[in-house]
Amino acid sequence: MTQTDFAQLLLSAKRVDLSHPVSDEIPKFSALEILTEKVIFNIDLDGFYAKEFTLPSQYGTHIDAPIHFATGKRTLDELTLDELILPLYVLHFEEKVELNSDFTVSVSDIQAYEEENGKIPAGSFVAFSSGWSRRWEDHDAFYNKDESGVSHTPGWSVEALEYLHKERQVTAIGHETLDTDSGVDYTRTGSLAAEYYWLALDKYQVEVMKNLEQLPTQGAVIIVAPVNIVGSPGFSVRAFALVPNE
Repeated sequence: MTQTDFAQLLLSAKRVDLSHPVSDEIPKFSALEILTEKVIFNIDLDGFYAKEFTLPSQYGTHIDAPIHFATGKRTLDELTLDELILPLYVLHFEEKVELNSDFTVSVSDIQAYEEENGKIPAGSFVAFSSGWSRRWEDHDAFYNKDESGVSHTPGWSVEALEYLHKERQVTAIGHETLDTDSGVDYTRTGSLAAEYYWLALDKYQVEVMKNLEQLPTQGAVIIVAPVNIVGSPGFSVRAFALVPNE
């Protein structure tokens, strides 16, 4: 393949945006503040336009660096480009989540996927497509809390993540909800055990993704493009997939 062929192959790929727009009106983790902004230079007065934004490092579609939950692990700037451009494998469990908002990805769910689609290779990014991002504009539906304040949202089980790490050597994971763990698992244990497990491995994840249902189960490439902030536990991210045009 020539350099021109390679460039044309990439440029001809379908692009799928996996990130929500960031504003002060989006769903967020309850402990965090909303984004604020102010104009600090104006074209009419100063000759150029600039703003100052204040927002948490985990806001909107964002990347969690390992240090977000695990002391001594890597910060955002220590992740390599090789880790941020990966083959993308999508677990399509939208129908399961439609039937059960508390659905938690199990080892058997992943194995059933592999029986149909083949073994997930090492070094992959594995995304859990739940269809939850369709609720994005309706905050109450996105949080999905009952009368007791318990969020009924899907998530990963620790056992499923152990399988992806130990048996498949997966590099990163992603999902559409605010947390790695399901809402009922968090309420039951009082901790985000799945999120802690994954980040403590010195691996990263992307949360609050969208448009995963548009992607094939395999064959796409994900590009995760955060701001390279030194010492950060994460940041809002523009993630997108390149999908072959057939």
